[in-house]
This record gives sequence, C-alpha cells and structure tokens, in this order.
Amino acid sequence: MSVLIKPLITEKLTMLTDKRKQYGFVCQRSATRLEIKSEIEKVYGVEVEWINTMVTAPKRKRNRRTGQTTGRTNIYKKAICKLKEGQAIDFYENI
Repeated sequence: MSVLIKPLITEKLTMLTDKRKQYGFVCQRSATRLEIKSEIEKVYGVEVEWINTMVTAPKRKRNRRTGQTTGRTNIYKKAICKLKEGQAIDFYENI
C-alpha cells in the first residue's frame, strides 16, 4: 500500500512551488519522514532535500442558520518537501 495518498494543490502551495520549489502531499498518518521521502523519490524520480510533516486538526462544521454543529472535517497528515536544485514535479503531465 502506498504511503502517499494524493498531491496537495492549493493556492498557498502553488505559490510555494513557484517561489521555493516546495511541494505538498497528503500521506498516511502512520508514515514516517523516511518512508515519505523514499516514496516521493521512487514515484516521481526526483531527489528530495528535506521534508516537514504535520497532522491537521479537525474543524467543526456548523449550520449557519441554526448554529448547530453537524460534523467535522477529516484528520490527515500533510508533508511539505523541498527538492534539490534543478529538480521539478509536474502533477499535470498525465491529464
């Protein structure tokens, strides 16, 4: 089973990619930095310089009209990686 679930493509990470060559991924919560690094290098064929990981907290979802809490968002692990100089990942090449 793969450690990486999907790449994160948000406005903030797009700016980080353009300015600093940093990419984001959603990972399994039990994955370590070394597992994530080896998986990125194997799948995308690039060399990773460093990885930061974080677990996002759930946020409550409320009904605006009644103010009642109806649920919460999922908890997931996010990994931000910086590639070595001259490396790049193109998420849109298979579309």
